[in-house]
Amino acid sequence: MSDIRNASKVGRLTFLSDEKKRDIYLAALEISATIGMRVYHAEVERMLIEAGCTKTADERVLMPRHLIEQARLSVPACVNVYDRDGVLALELGGYNSYFGTGSDLMSTYDLETKEHRPSTLDDVRRAARLCDALPHMDFVMSSAHPKEVDPHRSYLLSFQAMMESTRKPLVMTAENAGDLAVMIAVARELRGGADALRLKPYFVVYNEPISPLEHPTESLEKLLLCADAGVPSIYSPAPLAGATAPITVAGHIAQGLAESLFGLVIHQLRQPGAPFLLGVGSAVLDLVTAQSSYNDLGYLHGYMALVEMAKWLDIPNWGNAGTSDSQALDAQAGMEATQITFLAMQAGSNLAHDVGYLDFGMTGSLEEIVLVDEFIAMNRRLLRGIEVSRETLGIDAIAETGPGGHFMTSEHTYRHMRDAQWRPTILNRYGRDKWEAEGSQDLAERARRKALHLLATHEVPPLSPALAARVEQLVAAFPGPGA
Repeated sequence: MSDIRNASKVGRLTFLSDEKKRDIYLAALEISATIGMRVYHAEVERMLIEAGCTKTADERVLMPRHLIEQARLSVPACVNVYDRDGVLALELGGYNSYFGTGSDLMSTYDLETKEHRPSTLDDVRRAARLCDALPHMDFVMSSAHPKEVDPHRSYLLSFQAMMESTRKPLVMTAENAGDLAVMIAVARELRGGADALRLKPYFVVYNEPISPLEHPTESLEKLLLCADAGVPSIYSPAPLAGATAPITVAGHIAQGLAESLFGLVIHQLRQPGAPFLLGVGSAVLDLVTAQSSYNDLGYLHGYMALVEMAKWLDIPNWGNAGTSDSQALDAQAGMEATQITFLAMQAGSNLAHDVGYLDFGMTGSLEEIVLVDEFIAMNRRLLRGIEVSRETLGIDAIAETGPGGHFMTSEHTYRHMRDAQWRPTILNRYGRDKWEAEGSQDLAERARRKALHLLATHEVPPLSPALAARVEQLVAAFPGPGA
């Protein structure tokens, strides 16, 4: 944890000059002030008008620049999130980077049979328990969207399954304010009250406007509920370049940034100082295949630009990592998943989700989660940098060994033999003979076997009987459709 918390901007990758950041920001302000957006929530619309917005004849709300500047001043630059036990787990801000799974995947690659099949509630539990065992998965999303349950209860049942299956903090999706209110009620039971939850948030809520330039009722109700409860809220549009946003990276990000900042103003007007994460899911429509790509270069450019804009605005950001458009955990998947993850680490993306996504975000892979966890471990060590001190320079050891000697028996080697070298768990560091003796396994198979081993051996401490009963009562009482 200390390596993450002490992350700095030294050696960071950048794509935007300060002048370009300013131009993108000014474009976002212009979009909000002169083009405007539609707001499908009467209470929010009234709040905006009272704050100084105006409304056009065709029902667009125009937002003056000063409201965005005012929101920038009130929004926290760092958002703290705590695990199930109330221990600080995420310090979202600056160049701190945390990684976790994504949500709501309709299909799953079965770990035992390797078949491609519809996702179930048990897949939610297994993914959460696997992440609980993996040291570099920092937070958990559902990974799967269970097909065997009532769709109006699926988010809430997934929340319950995750809460029971991991101690790590959660990022939640919800259908509307109804099921989100139950999640908040459960979190208050966990913490011991509304004020305690406000002090130690247990989860972050993922929320979206609709591109281009629309803010639906359900999204705004969830946004207001989070602001009132002090639960951190992401407000991240998913503009599709070439379809629901300009095809150019600059235009894509300017529109998405405007949409997210519009939500920030609503959120901060409702509750100044409430925790908020800026985000843009910078998806790209492939004009040849008509697929929405997670790993197109335009996506990566847009993602990196948004992270840089968030740093420039000093607002925590929502991002991506560990994804591939490939249908299998093959060389393409390894290349794409590690590329986007390394970019996220280099840029300092604060809350990077979707680890385990394959097939354009349609299918989940537990093996890929294991693979990306290993990659994060390796590169957290790499990005920690190089310690330079009298001890690490080894001058005394060099003097003691002298010309023609060796360091195999040096006390300096013994002191540093564990901390000087990073050891992998699934990468192959042995020769061909040992590799063949162990079955000539490729990386995907070693990741699969590690996942199976962790699921067979890792135990998550259960909820207390009283809390488990209360959670069951709150979830069972949710009426579902129409709530």
